[in-house]
Amino acid sequence: MHLLELLRAFRGKAHLHLAVGQDREDFLVKAAQELGVKTYLLRHMVQPIKPSSDWRGLREVTELIGRLRPDLVHAHSSKAGFLGRLAARRLGVKSVFTAHGWAFTDGVGPARRTLALTLERLAGRAGDLVLAVSERDRELALRYRVVPPERIRVVWNGVPDTLLRADPARDPPRIVMVGRFAPQKDQALLLKALAGLRELPWYLDLVGQGPLLPEVQALAERLGLGERVRFLGKRLDVDRILADAQVFVLASNWEGLPLSVLEAMRAGLPVVASDVGGVREAVLEGRTGFLVPRGDIVLLRERLALLLQDPGLRVALGGEGRRRYEAHFTLDRMLREVWAAYEELGARRSSPFQGPIG
Repeated sequence: MHLLELLRAFRGKAHLHLAVGQDREDFLVKAAQELGVKTYLLRHMVQPIKPSSDWRGLREVTELIGRLRPDLVHAHSSKAGFLGRLAARRLGVKSVFTAHGWAFTDGVGPARRTLALTLERLAGRAGDLVLAVSERDRELALRYRVVPPERIRVVWNGVPDTLLRADPARDPPRIVMVGRFAPQKDQALLLKALAGLRELPWYLDLVGQGPLLPEVQALAERLGLGERVRFLGKRLDVDRILADAQVFVLASNWEGLPLSVLEAMRAGLPVVASDVGGVREAVLEGRTGFLVPRGDIVLLRERLALLLQDPGLRVALGGEGRRRYEAHFTLDRMLREVWAAYEELGARRSSPFQGPIG
């Protein structure tokens, strides 16, 4: 969604091309094509890391950039960021990389962290600018010497506004968590916390899909929560789901600056989230919601109990979250800062970005 918003905003200011791995989301490719953006599927840019396919992926990306000869390459995600920056440097093309959370961040396994650090240090020397989505990610990059300080800056994520708003005071409260069912997210922790609050009235919506979905569904049944939990799958109407909720939760093991938290604040929901990555830069403890240490089931249960029993607290925290969204996490602010980065790297035919976007 982040990348799609950039395509929507900048298609009238630049000639855009989108290159994605063949295993990427179909909706992004379709949406880009509907915008008139030329799209290329890269056969060898796939997950996970495999030296043989990654070498072919580097050649594939290099050939594409060499054919298009762009003024600028903007890379997203670890694999595309590594291959894209190396290929751009080889061809003398400027590059910017948005780090949507580092693969060596706290909470990631040690073997993965070591490999990620090695690759990011190499790519960091090749790229021209890194956009970190949080101050926390910038600090990590500098601590581990991934990129020099003059080549990294923070651009907080932003999400487009909508007319849909939640009513946090409504009872019985509906809780919602949006996230892929994968090791990064911890829907199981949320279910176990709620299992200790059976005496309170509540319902839970889990949005997303992924390899751990069957395991989490089985856990809900074992805990006797089957009738209270809805598994909604992959959805493109998250704004409507949030507008029907009273509390938002994001139990995570690691994060950059999650869009789902910003969307919940936009809707006027109180947020309970794991205190990982840049989450605390959006969620202010006791003001817009509550922060819980990674994996702390006891505190998570306590914070949820507070919100479930106090409609006035839900309204107060949700209202402050909405005001914080308006002040710091709008899409227009993010777009202006990204376009300014393009200008500084010398992209041709550049002019100041004039928001807002319709």
